[in-house]
Amino acid sequence: MAEISAVKEAWEIRQRFKPEIWFLAPGAKHYENRYYANHHHSFVNISVTGEACACRCDHCNGKLLQSMVGTPTPLEMRRVVDQLLDKDCRGILVSGGANSQGEVPLLAFMDSIAYASQKGLKVLVHSGIISRETALGLKAAGVDQVLLDVIGDQDTIHQVYHLNQRPEDYLRAMLFCREADLNIAPHVVIGLHYGQIRGEMKALEMIREAWPETIVLVILTPSCGTAMEGLQPPNLADVGEVIAKARLTNPNIPITLGCARPSGQYKRQVEILAVDCGVNGMAYPDEETVIYAQGKGLQTRFTEECCSLIARNA
Repeated sequence: MAEISAVKEAWEIRQRFKPEIWFLAPGAKHYENRYYANHHHSFVNISVTGEACACRCDHCNGKLLQSMVGTPTPLEMRRVVDQLLDKDCRGILVSGGANSQGEVPLLAFMDSIAYASQKGLKVLVHSGIISRETALGLKAAGVDQVLLDVIGDQDTIHQVYHLNQRPEDYLRAMLFCREADLNIAPHVVIGLHYGQIRGEMKALEMIREAWPETIVLVILTPSCGTAMEGLQPPNLADVGEVIAKARLTNPNIPITLGCARPSGQYKRQVEILAVDCGVNGMAYPDEETVIYAQGKGLQTRFTEECCSLIARNA
């Protein structure tokens, strides 16, 4: 496991926050146990590119887009928003496939995004490497939060994401969002370089420069039919080291363990480790994790919002 002293220090830092942990279960994925059951349309993922993506990353190859509601035109997005409102939807995550520069093409959808916000939906946007123009447009559209994957290793950017970008481009994207006064929740994929720890620590250092509202940590979970299918997940000790580092380097920022992580016993072990390392929230926890958190003196709270939205509660 992660170095005991680092985990202990991370837990001590966690005491600066309220003695509670938020468990998130947005409706994009069914979640039901003796503690909580979510609703299918409470929070919905939308793709502005349908299933199209120029990057075809080695761990995804566009497979994640297949689980989203496709809205390839602004008019279609408005139509879907109206349908979701009729189903008592509370929020949407607007995402899509990236272009050759690593950015989700959002500019044509600004009016439709603003429409969703004006109708009372909580609107999150997963943007990719964002431009200043897009950041300003999203601010004007009234989005509640921007989610960005942050990669700290250039070889990973080239080999996994198939982009000719640098780690500094991800930092610049975060800073564009801050200049626009956007709420941001950067994501770090632990083990993204084929299960190895390569740029995660640098990514956390870059994130600290942007002072985000929330940091989301996820773990490499390759989709079936991709170049990484069957790959072993990153070593638990390495994962613990990254989670503890996130807590130690960002002592005043809420941290969540996001949706993506391998299933089974690995999932349960990494969730317990994340609690020990002081995360403030976690998506779709196992029942054993809920019990464990309660045993550590944490009050457990459930919500159907996206896991990046816990900052106001931490």
